Amino acid sequence: MALSSSALAGFLFFLGGCGSEAAPVTLENTDDRIPVRTVAVSRENNALPIEASGIVTSTAEQRLSFKIGGVIRKIFVDEGDVVRPGQLLAVLDKTEIDAQVAQAQQALSKAERDLGRVEGLYRDSSATLELLQNATTGRDVAKETVRIAVFNQSYAEIRATRGGKIIKKLANEGEVTGPGMPAFVLFETGAEDWVVKLNVSDRDWARLQVGMPAELALDAYPGQAITGRIRDLAPAADPSNGLYPVEVSLPANKLRLAPGLFAKARITPKETRTYYALPLEAIVEGDDRSAYVFVPQADGETVRKVQVHVAQITAKTALIDQGLDGVNAVVSTGAPYLNEKKKVKILN
Repeated sequence: MALSSSALAGFLFFLGGCGSEAAPVTLENTDDRIPVRTVAVSRENNALPIEASGIVTSTAEQRLSFKIGGVIRKIFVDEGDVVRPGQLLAVLDKTEIDAQVAQAQQALSKAERDLGRVEGLYRDSSATLELLQNATTGRDVAKETVRIAVFNQSYAEIRATRGGKIIKKLANEGEVTGPGMPAFVLFETGAEDWVVKLNVSDRDWARLQVGMPAELALDAYPGQAITGRIRDLAPAADPSNGLYPVEVSLPANKLRLAPGLFAKARITPKETRTYYALPLEAIVEGDDRSAYVFVPQADGETVRKVQVHVAQITAKTALIDQGLDGVNAVVSTGAPYLNEKKKVKILN
């Protein structure tokens, strides 16, 4: 039976404390060499499952905001509300923006009157072509200013771009908000929108492919096995932790889901890899997945301490994926009592 990553870390931490114990000494033993036994390093092909934990979220998270700044006059929804596409969520006080629209329209009217007068003077040869061109440009600029003001006026409100649930309200009525400052966080909540976001190491990322099945377990629903599929593999690692994000689709079925639920995933790739198999007693000084073994030297009386990477711990065996290239045997019995300065007596 395979152990989880947390059990593996605990096991290796326990082994780390064993290295400080002294070998028992008896009065009859005059040989200062430490008796040990070695075991041959074997190889086995295995498709080790990838285990990771993550949270339930949606494929589409939107942060809705006003395009322009102003005072929030009214908010029509609260956290937890389900909204439909196009639903009005909030509006700004439009006093200022309405005044800007009126101002732009009046400026356009003046520019059109100025252009008309210059056109008449130009026909009478009383105005130059440059004056006519300048007046035409002034009229065109005023038109675009009106377009901008009217456009901003239409965006002095927030409407839902798609259906979903408001999971966070970041602003309140009467507050002053700036352009682009998020006011709501909207999650899509359709049956096909839920995913579990995981983070995996580069070694595990290389073994995954889009479409692979994944066994999911939610802490909120103990005992319920859910089968999802890998939906997306990030092309680059997250700079904050060096891990690769993975999205696994989560069938909603009849479960009541919410963003932030804790989930565990177990993914078994089809491709196998070759691992070095060692008995558990050969592993010493473990720290997470990093551990050490002692390798007997050619003189038969000294050992070398070698760092290895533990891929998996089973009931009686540690599977190693790095650190044992070219090694044929390691110390098993007596390993916790060794260091590179002590001499050994190999019994087998």
